[in-house]
Amino acid sequence: MKKLLTLFFCLCALGAHAQDPNFYIFLCFGQSNMEGAARPEAQDLKSPGPRFLWMPAVDYPATDKLPARKMGEWTEAIPPLCRPNTGLTPADWFGRTLVASLPENIKIGVIHVAVGGIDIKGFLPDSISAYIKKAPGWMKGMLEAYNNNPYERLVTLAKKAQKDGVIKGILMHQGETNTGDPKWAGMVKQVYDNLCSDLKLKPEDVNLYAGNIVQAGGKGVCIGCKKQIDELPLTLHTSQVISSDDCTNGPDRLHFDAAGYRELGCRYGEAVARFLGYEPKRPHIDMPKRIEVPADAVTAETAIPGNEFPKVDKERRAYFRIQAPQARKVVVDICSKKYDMQPDGKGGFMAVTDPLPVGFHYYFMNIDGVNFIDPASETFFGCNRESGGIEIPEGPEGDYYRPQQGIAHGQVRSIYYHSPNSKFGEWRHALVYTPAEYELSKNAKKRYPVLYLQHGMGEGETSWAIQGKMQHIMDNAIASGEAVPMLVVMESGDIKQPFGGGNNQAGRSEYGATFYPVLLNDLIPYIDANFRTKSDRENRAMAGLSWGGHQTFDVVLQNLDKFAWLGTFSGAIFGLDVKTAYNGVFANADEFNKKIHYMYMNWGSDDFIKSGDIVKQLRELGIKVDSSESAGTGHEFLTWRRGLHEFIPHLFKK
Repeated sequence: MKKLLTLFFCLCALGAHAQDPNFYIFLCFGQSNMEGAARPEAQDLKSPGPRFLWMPAVDYPATDKLPARKMGEWTEAIPPLCRPNTGLTPADWFGRTLVASLPENIKIGVIHVAVGGIDIKGFLPDSISAYIKKAPGWMKGMLEAYNNNPYERLVTLAKKAQKDGVIKGILMHQGETNTGDPKWAGMVKQVYDNLCSDLKLKPEDVNLYAGNIVQAGGKGVCIGCKKQIDELPLTLHTSQVISSDDCTNGPDRLHFDAAGYRELGCRYGEAVARFLGYEPKRPHIDMPKRIEVPADAVTAETAIPGNEFPKVDKERRAYFRIQAPQARKVVVDICSKKYDMQPDGKGGFMAVTDPLPVGFHYYFMNIDGVNFIDPASETFFGCNRESGGIEIPEGPEGDYYRPQQGIAHGQVRSIYYHSPNSKFGEWRHALVYTPAEYELSKNAKKRYPVLYLQHGMGEGETSWAIQGKMQHIMDNAIASGEAVPMLVVMESGDIKQPFGGGNNQAGRSEYGATFYPVLLNDLIPYIDANFRTKSDRENRAMAGLSWGGHQTFDVVLQNLDKFAWLGTFSGAIFGLDVKTAYNGVFANADEFNKKIHYMYMNWGSDDFIKSGDIVKQLRELGIKVDSSESAGTGHEFLTWRRGLHEFIPHLFKK
C-alpha cells in the first residue's frame, strides 16, 4: 500500500509539471528600452487575462493595487515586467498582440531581464565578472537585483519555464551602449548561441527578434546604432530586426514614450505571429486624439506677445500647447474641469477644451502633480496666487470694457502709503484711477468724487484694473457722458490670502476686517491729501465684488457718515438679518434712503453667490435698492464688469 501511495504522488508531481506544447514562452533581454522608460498608462495596466503570463525575474513587494509577486512564479503580465521601479516595455504589447493573433488555446509567457545602459558584454558569462567591476555606480543596484549575473538569471528561469511550456523566441533591445562597436553583432551572436546551447534550443525554431533604436526623426541620441542593428542578420541569420520607424519617443530622444513602446511591442508580436504561421491581429489601443486647430482660431489676447497659443476658435473652445520635454502627464485646469494634454512625441503637449463661457477665466497647467502657470500666458493675481488667464471674447456687446479710439484715456497710478493702523504698521500698495481730464491744466483746481472699489477673496489690488478692465469701463462711460469723472481707488483689502476660518457673518467678519481701520484712518486720508478729491461723504462711494462686497457692507453700513453710495457684485454677504443687521441700519427705511443715495447689487444667473433674497427682503422693508442679474455668467469677472458698468452711471448724481 505504501508503494502504491508513493507511485500515486510521483505521478501527480509529474502531471503538475507536464510541459504544455501550447504554452509559448519568450525570453526578453536588453538595456533601458527593454527595461521600459515610459510610465504605464491606464490601458497598459488593465490585466490582459490568463493567456498572457509572466515569470518575474525578481521579487515584487505588494502594492495598494497588486499583491506581492514572487520570482519564478507565473502570474498575469501586468507592468512593470522588468523590475518594480521600471516602466512600460515592448514586451507588454508584444504579448497582447500574440494573444490577439494566435488561437485561444495558446498561452503566451515572457521572462524579462534587462539592465539600463548595459553593454552586450554584460550578458556574456565569460565577460560579466570583469564588466561588473567596471560598471558605473548607478548600474550596480540593477545588477545586484540579478545577483550580478543577468544572463544566469535569465537562463535559470528559462529552464524552470521549460517544464511548463516551449520557448518560441528571444526578444532583444540592446545596442545603444555599443553604438559604433564593430564587434557588437558577433557578441550578440555569442549570447544567442549560448542561450540555444544552455536551453537546448533549435536555432531554426527560435528566432532572435532585435528591436531598433529611437530615431526621433533622424535626431535620436544613438541614431548611429541603427545601421549596425539593421545589419545584424548578416552575422546572425536567425535574427530579425523590428523596425522603429515613426515610433514616438520621449524628450530625451533616447527612450520611446508609452505610445512608442506600444507600437514597437505590436511590431515584435506581428513578426513572431508571422513566423509561427498566423495572420497578425493588433489588440485595441486607445490612441491619443489628434487635436486639429481650426483656421478660425485666433491667439488669445491674454497670451504673452510672440506666442501662438493659447488660441480660441469661433465655438469658444480654447487650445493650449506647451513644450515639456521631461513631463510624463500634463493637465490644463480651467472652468472647474481638467483636460489631459496629449503628447505629440516631440516633447510637446496639447489640449482643447469644451466651449467656454465668454469672459475672463483663470487657468493652471499641471505637470506630474504640480500646478504651474502656462509660460505663454500673461499672469494675473487670483486664486490666492499668480495665475494664468484667458479671455474668451464677447461680440460688440463687450465694447464697453474695451479701449476705444477717439476718446481720452485716464491713468492707473501705483501708489505706496504708510499705514500705522495696519497690523504691522506697514507700507501698503494701492492703485488709483484718474480720469483723462484730471491731467488737463484747465482742471488744475477741480476736485473729484472717489469710488473705493474692492476685489474678491484671493485676488489683489491689480485685479479690477487687469482682469476687470476697470479703466476701460470708466474711460468709455465718462467719454459717453454716462458717468461723471471720478477717481477709483483699489487696495488689497487683506484678502489675498485664503480664508482662514472664523466668523464670516456680515458685520461680525474676521477675514479681511484688518483692512477696515486702514481704509478709514490711513488710505482715505492719504487719497484726500494727495489727490484733488471732494472729501465729504456725499462724494465718496464704495463697492466690491464677492468678499469685497462683504467688506463694502461692513464698512459702509457702519460708517454712513463717510459714504453715501453703495454697490456689490456677487456680494459674499452671509448671515444677514436685514431687520437687525448693523445695529438696525435698515429698520428706518426713510432715514436710510436719505443717507444712501444709490444702492446696487448684481450677480450672475449661474453664480453660486446670489443676492436676490437679500434684495427682496430689503425692498420689503422699504429700502431702495437697484439690482440686476447677469445673463449666462457665473462667479466671474464678466458678471462684475457688467455690474460696474451698470453701477457707475448712478454715482454722484442727485
